[in-house]
Amino acid sequence: MDKILIKSATLAFPGHEKDGQMIDVLIYRGVVDTIGDKNTLNDEEAVIIDAHGHYLAPGFFDLNANLGEPGLETKETIMSGCGAAAAGGFTGLAMQPNTEPALHSRGEIAMVVNIAKDNLVSLHPVGAISKERSGNDLAELYDMKLAGAIAFSNGNKSIQQAGLMSRALLYCKGFNALVMSYAEDASIANHAKMNEGVVSTYLGMKGNPSLAEELMVARDLSLASYHETAIHFSTISTKGSVSLIREAKKKGIAVTCDVAAHHLVLTDQEVAGFDSNYKVSPPLRTADDVHALKEGLLDGTIDAVVSQHTPHEVEFKRVEFEIAKNGMIGLQTVLPLLLKAELPISLIVQKIAISPRKILNLPMPAFNVGAAANLVLFNPKESWTFDERTNHSKSNNSPFYGTTLTGRVSLVINNNKVYSNLN
Repeated sequence: MDKILIKSATLAFPGHEKDGQMIDVLIYRGVVDTIGDKNTLNDEEAVIIDAHGHYLAPGFFDLNANLGEPGLETKETIMSGCGAAAAGGFTGLAMQPNTEPALHSRGEIAMVVNIAKDNLVSLHPVGAISKERSGNDLAELYDMKLAGAIAFSNGNKSIQQAGLMSRALLYCKGFNALVMSYAEDASIANHAKMNEGVVSTYLGMKGNPSLAEELMVARDLSLASYHETAIHFSTISTKGSVSLIREAKKKGIAVTCDVAAHHLVLTDQEVAGFDSNYKVSPPLRTADDVHALKEGLLDGTIDAVVSQHTPHEVEFKRVEFEIAKNGMIGLQTVLPLLLKAELPISLIVQKIAISPRKILNLPMPAFNVGAAANLVLFNPKESWTFDERTNHSKSNNSPFYGTTLTGRVSLVINNNKVYSNLN
């Protein structure tokens, strides 16, 4: 599709002079060619898309996606993960280092960058903070930065040693790199399988208390303040974490954070049926926590929403809840879940398109004549079924698999490539 004419779409580009207005836009060979008011543009050579009822926004960006490659390709390859991302409206991903081997040296980072180049979805690997993500010794952070690492995280293994996290923050400050913290005190969490509370007591299951997360948030905030450096918290899940980060921002600490989309709509009540697709880390929390997370999004305490896409083969999920792996796939369900959480379109775009790029200091997609098109077109009211036909991931571990969702991506354009879900 060399020429695409999108007609009568509502623009959702924060800060743009036509934000909120219905427009026509002609895309020619991946570049914004013409922008006009609704029903003013025509081109007989173009593929014409009637976008009435759709929103046109910057391509989404995910700060937390787990892909299997290298080493765990049966869960997800880089290409299948990017396919799921495009179907979910994402034109950029920050890939977590949870691979085998971990993304802990220049070689793994360079390999990922090479495999993913020239793709519709721009993939940015996140390097591991510690070698093999063991939490013992710092990895070769600066070498990974030179090879293309966008930030540093220990993935889903929290750094237990305060000294190691302190050195990572101080070292990364020297070359302006961002450290992402997954906050969980392992000695408090103690391998628990769900949130500690009324439901865990009722089910007789060991609980992971909010305290396990909040202790680590408090520790890492103290370290960031001490070193006067930035820190980002990945997938916070508790009311207490929101309060701690809100107060830290008021004090001037350079902190940002994100929340997984499923933590905005699901609670620990879902675990009562022992469906392992509801087993995630951090665990699903209480209704009070969900309310606090939404408040945090609305007041700016929480900067971004992520998919925390975590694919697993069937043998790791279709087992007893106690031994099942943590995680669910999420790249294609972020938009429907945020709509289900009743967040306004403008806020959704801010939290999954604008803020993630600001956190990583990446260029913002532009929407003006001559700019490279980095766009997603979606219909917030269209229903679709998430199933074998529509799922682009290699895995299907999602509690929403086989259900009808509302909010569908119709078109994605980036890097002069197009993903279309139009009939």
